[in-house]
Amino acid sequence: MTAAFSAIAPALKLADRVAQQLEEQIRAGRLHPGEKLPTEAELVRQLGVSRTVVREAVSRLHSRNLVEPRQGSGVYVKAAGIEPLDLDSLRQTQQDAVIQIAEVRRALEAEVAELAAQRRSADDLGRIHAAVAALAEAVRQGGDGVQEDVAFHRTIAQAAHNAFLLSTLDYLAQFLRGGTRVTRANEARRADFAEAVTAEHARIVAAIEAGDAAAARQAAAGHMSNAIIRIRQADAGFWQNEAAYQP
Repeated sequence: MTAAFSAIAPALKLADRVAQQLEEQIRAGRLHPGEKLPTEAELVRQLGVSRTVVREAVSRLHSRNLVEPRQGSGVYVKAAGIEPLDLDSLRQTQQDAVIQIAEVRRALEAEVAELAAQRRSADDLGRIHAAVAALAEAVRQGGDGVQEDVAFHRTIAQAAHNAFLLSTLDYLAQFLRGGTRVTRANEARRADFAEAVTAEHARIVAAIEAGDAAAARQAAAGHMSNAIIRIRQADAGFWQNEAAYQP
């Protein structure tokens, strides 16, 4: 047994904190799949909590499919799967949340654009140009262009021809779409912002079409860096309607 636990300080949701510490031990590999958890009495002693708290914490781990109780034998560790994102626990202010999402997009989309420039086919370029046109048409008709913006960036990800990267982006789409909605709402308030976004998209597409991987990476990263700058420039009034601008 290589795992070691520290006493848990009193808290309102003590069982959650115990479960969190146990989960950290599992995900860090200090408790291995197939390994038996310390006995209830041992966990009570190490963590400095009651048996009830330990039982509730283990129940939480079981519900997350991280442990398996075996009748008459004990509780055994299971292989940890991918931990789902809990955006609520990460969020600070509305502005901070959107900026953090944009930082994630910057890291991913710079890599995606570089690979797309190296690997894109004629069909890929056709889909990218169609996505650009769809976005422009949505804006022309007075829409927010969120779905079309997300679709545009996804066509670039498809052109990267990396199934794992595309799957990662699809998994994150529920969060990235919210951030996109906020950035586009902010950019729509000012003509210069909207024009800058259009120009930035055009630079990404031109670099991909030219097969210039370095320029594509720079253009995609610059696009998201500029989005962050534009979000920082949003005035306080923009954030007053929290329901409308919640990522």
